[in-house]
Amino acid sequence: MGARIGIIGAGQVGAAAGYLLSAMPGISDIVLVDTNPARAAGEAADIAHAAAFGTSARVVEGSYADLAGAAVVVITAGASLQPGQTRLQLLHQNLHIMDGILAQVLKAAPDTVLLFATNPVDVMPAIAVQRFGVAPGRAIGTGCTLDSIRFRDRLAQHLDVAPASIHAYVLGEHGDSSVVHWSNALIAGMPVLEFAVQRGRPIDAALQQQMEHDVRTAAYRIKAGKGVSNFGIGGCIARLVKAMVEDESSIHPVSTFMPHLLGVTNTCVSLPHVISSRGASAPLMPQLDAAETVALRASAATLAAAIDDGLKALG
Repeated sequence: MGARIGIIGAGQVGAAAGYLLSAMPGISDIVLVDTNPARAAGEAADIAHAAAFGTSARVVEGSYADLAGAAVVVITAGASLQPGQTRLQLLHQNLHIMDGILAQVLKAAPDTVLLFATNPVDVMPAIAVQRFGVAPGRAIGTGCTLDSIRFRDRLAQHLDVAPASIHAYVLGEHGDSSVVHWSNALIAGMPVLEFAVQRGRPIDAALQQQMEHDVRTAAYRIKAGKGVSNFGIGGCIARLVKAMVEDESSIHPVSTFMPHLLGVTNTCVSLPHVISSRGASAPLMPQLDAAETVALRASAATLAAAIDDGLKALG
């Protein structure tokens, strides 16, 4: 028997994640839950037909009650980022949606691991912890996992190496205050900037700034072109679920609730965590240079204010 995975929200992000998960070893059932059951049923059938070309999980539309026993429940429901919006501007719109979803998910599957992809994705785990009493390691935001892949991909393009050979992270908010962690980015056991020189493709300060801009604005550019950013985050969700289902104990930069970080209280930012069947470990603090420390503290403060605002709005 494999794991049961729930997906709340059968829009394009939920469908992309469901499709990728449907062919993943170790998953027996995927349950799509949506306020539009016909949409969920249609997506479930379409995904099941594609997955049937190989060894596939059972993919069905269901209700919250069908989430009983789910190892992981992925939450993608809510308003999507529109051109010109920041993720934090979705706060009040999506918090009330999330409040109702969490009450029903936790009633059906109180021991599940919650994986949030709904924006602002760094606020939602804190709501689960502070409002519903979920353990911090079982309320995980996809956070900067996708940003980190975008950073590695951007470096890989410039340096002409495989992204998998690059060890580099984006930390903090999945948003405009994210911190691109240059000081500990490594390739071949050496700092990225040193590797770039040896490769004959140096990265000067101007190019660093351009790369940071490209990483932070990737979603905005994608949405401007096609209206939605779904495959990247779908792949991110699938990768994190795989780490939990297969009990990998692999490292990923996700966001979890933190009572204290760099002098900021009650925040939720991305730092490296060990991801396993139990969810996320306590956050791991990498070495930062002085500028990165200041930037991460500011990012944590931005999110602490958003969390406080959200909790007050919910009453």
